[in-house]
Order: sequence, then structure tokens, then C-alpha cells
Amino acid sequence: MEIREKPIGIFDSGIGGLTVAKEIMNLMPHENIVYFGDTARVPYGSKSKELITRFAREAASFLMKQDVKMIVIACNTVSATCLEELREMLPVPVVGVIEPGARAAVKATKNGMIGVIGTERTVKSGAYEKAIRMLSGTVKIFSKACPLFVPLVEEGWLDNNVAYFAAKVYLEPLKEEGIDTLVLGCTHYPLLKPMLKRIMGDGVVLVDSARETAAEVAQILSERSLKRTGTGPSCYRFFVSDNPEKFIEVGERFLQRSIDLISVVNPELR
Repeated sequence: MEIREKPIGIFDSGIGGLTVAKEIMNLMPHENIVYFGDTARVPYGSKSKELITRFAREAASFLMKQDVKMIVIACNTVSATCLEELREMLPVPVVGVIEPGARAAVKATKNGMIGVIGTERTVKSGAYEKAIRMLSGTVKIFSKACPLFVPLVEEGWLDNNVAYFAAKVYLEPLKEEGIDTLVLGCTHYPLLKPMLKRIMGDGVVLVDSARETAAEVAQILSERSLKRTGTGPSCYRFFVSDNPEKFIEVGERFLQRSIDLISVVNPELR
């Protein structure tokens, strides 16, 4: 197969990476996509660096077996933990989500007060602070781990009382700091956007890295002459490591399109 016709590989700990996949579908509707969600082992955010790195290497190896031309790590936890290691390991371009998210946050803030929410591992890593400070030395950054958000999204609890009160507890301290920009530092979190917006109010811009990441993917494909030129319809294939029914239920609701080609795989099998 000609390299331009090969799919873009996308992986996440679960369903959250569909926020990135959706933006890539919208921006590059002719591209083929292979998506892997590690639903058997989600969430990644509370696990050790060693375990996250192992899971990420297995997911990347699985996508390479699908003959992809690029890999998008649609997971902030993995991007914060082992992005450079994956770039060194893989023979295709690898894109993470933290740098695009940091760029969007610095562009968005007016008062220089930026909040960052993410998994425990992403927040502990300081990856967003580092990426934001490389772009602006004057901003103030307030970070908060929100470990309950990923299980809530995976369960499809996007706007019920449990999700609302958990979000309120997490977000009130950031609101009190006077932030005007909130980075949704996990690709699961944009699925909670309507509820988060209600809590934070109209004065706070919610930044998710999905759109910026899709733009970076488009730029790399163009620069490296990897854009698909075929005229046939695009093909979207989905793989999960467990519970495809829940993935389809929540995923179709979010993507506003049917998920037809889905398979359950074990990423540990080499």
C-alpha cells in the first residue's frame, strides 16, 4: 500500500481519545483512521510511570502492526510520561497532546491566570507547567488532579448529579484563584465540557488540546507529503481491549456517527 493511503493511528487509555479522533475526522475527512482504546486497563492516571510506559509501548506496537503512517498519542498521561521514548522507538511521526494544549492556553488567556486539570500522573509530572512556561514566563499556573473524571466518562456519566458535585469540589479552588483559562488536561475531559462550563461560567475559556492536535497532525502530513490522495471513502476502524458495548454506546453519542468496525484485542500479545 502506498504510504499516503495508510491510516493515522490514534491511541488512548479508553474513550477519551475520541475527542482528538473527532477533530481529525472533521479537519481531514479523507484520512483513514485506526483507533485503539485500552478499555481493560483504564484509567492510566493513577498508575506508575513504569506501567504507563509499558502500556504505551504495547499500544504503539499494536498500531504499527496495523501499518499506520503516523501515531497520535491522544492521552495526556502517556504524553506526559513517555512521549520522547515513543518518538525514539517508532519509525513514524509521533504527536502528543500536551504541547498543542499549552499553545492554545497561552493564546487564550487574557489575565495570565491559567488552571490545569488532569490525571494524578499528568499533574505530578508538571508537563503542562513546563510546556506553558516555555511559551510564556509571566503566566501563573494552578493545577488540580481530578481522578474521578475518567471513570465517570468511561461509565457515560457526563452530566448527572454525581459528576456535577465531583466537578464542583475539584473546580471551586481554581475558580477562587481567578483563572480565566482552564486547560482540560485529559482527553476524556472535553466530554464533560457542558457541565464544566456551567460550573466555571462564561468568563473562563475551556481549552482542550484536540483541535490544536488535529491541526498539528495536518501540518506534519502536509510537510512530509503524507496526506492521503485517494478518492475512495475514508475507513475508520476501532479496537478496544474490553467492553466494546460501552465504548460504542458512549462513542456514538459523542461522535454523532456509527461505530461499525470494532474489535476486541489484547495489546499484550506481540
